[in-house]
Amino acid sequence: MTTEASTPPPIRIFHIQPGASVAELDALPTRPPPVGFYWVACTRAELESGLSRIQAMLQAVTGLQLLDLHVTDLLSTQLPSHHDYTSQYDLLVMRQLAASTQEQAQQPLPRTTRNAPPVLRRIDTSPVGLVVFDALLLSVHPGGCAVRDSYAERLLAPPPLAAQPLDADHAEATAEVLVCELNTGPSVAGVRLPANTADLMLRLVNHIVDNYLDLRRDLTRLLDHWQVALLNPRGRFTHWGALMAARLALHHLAEICEDQRSAVQAWTGGLDDGHLVYGDSVAQRELELIRVRSRDVLEHIARVAHHVRRLEQSTEAAVQMHFSVQNNRTNEIMRVLTVLTAVFLPLNLIAGIFGMNFEYLPFVDQHNGFWGAMAMMLVIAGALTGYFWRNRYLARTGRG
Repeated sequence: MTTEASTPPPIRIFHIQPGASVAELDALPTRPPPVGFYWVACTRAELESGLSRIQAMLQAVTGLQLLDLHVTDLLSTQLPSHHDYTSQYDLLVMRQLAASTQEQAQQPLPRTTRNAPPVLRRIDTSPVGLVVFDALLLSVHPGGCAVRDSYAERLLAPPPLAAQPLDADHAEATAEVLVCELNTGPSVAGVRLPANTADLMLRLVNHIVDNYLDLRRDLTRLLDHWQVALLNPRGRFTHWGALMAARLALHHLAEICEDQRSAVQAWTGGLDDGHLVYGDSVAQRELELIRVRSRDVLEHIARVAHHVRRLEQSTEAAVQMHFSVQNNRTNEIMRVLTVLTAVFLPLNLIAGIFGMNFEYLPFVDQHNGFWGAMAMMLVIAGALTGYFWRNRYLARTGRG
């Protein structure tokens, strides 16, 4: 039974039957699924308040319970992305690249992003915990997590209309889809059902990483605007505090990507080592598909990390070019002032000579002495100006 999308419950329980359908349950399961597996998605607040009910549910469905240390990890809001495992289940913690609105309202902003633009405040992250059993996936999200609700809506979307007869041109493509569905199950509203809990976990992780795309576009647009302002020789850049916050946020994103890649690589290493508990119950074909999907997740994380490093480098280059432009502008101003000083220096010398307090000075008693001195000073100034202009001392660097 599906609840209203406008008021999703704190705990959402799904029964996924690969190759069949998806159903949302109203209550926690009390026995192992006859077919398929369960996905139990809850918030950290619900896990903390209903820990005994969830532990009892895990005991009834899987015959196991979470260790106290892992419960502490799932309830923590400061834990970095990492992977841990026991002989019974795997724990993967992934930090979201965009914190939810409710989470931001409850937590104060860091000092580095308090005065930053809204796009930088979205980089405050929150962890999502994923506990992978053989017959159940438990995911612990922050309040109002868009990852859980958006992927759940994709799973619960109504299936497409009945297929129409296909012509010969689509026969080959249809055959390929049918062959793929034999291994991974049919698609629901364009979303192929996960084959097992590990497959669903990787899809959620991939959804978390792909959510960076919206933030990446906004952050790129903001940094491009700042770069234009930095390289404007006639403007005065005043957003130094926000720019420093952006550089710190990009560095924070780079660290998050490294932690995510290390966590997924550690989990993938368990597939080869054979310590994953669900490895024995998964067919070889499904195991290969899990390896392929895990490599795809790693490739997505690598693309995010590459883009973050490129933004850091472009921002650093823009800052360096800004200071180079300012230095060139200062040098041009000093050059003009130096030329003006050199032009007026002989004029000051002439004025100083004729200003001496001697009883007799040449040309002082003549009626046209003043105009002669002025003419001589203008000739000297014009000759020096022409000399400096000819040698490009007064020309702008951009035009030369």
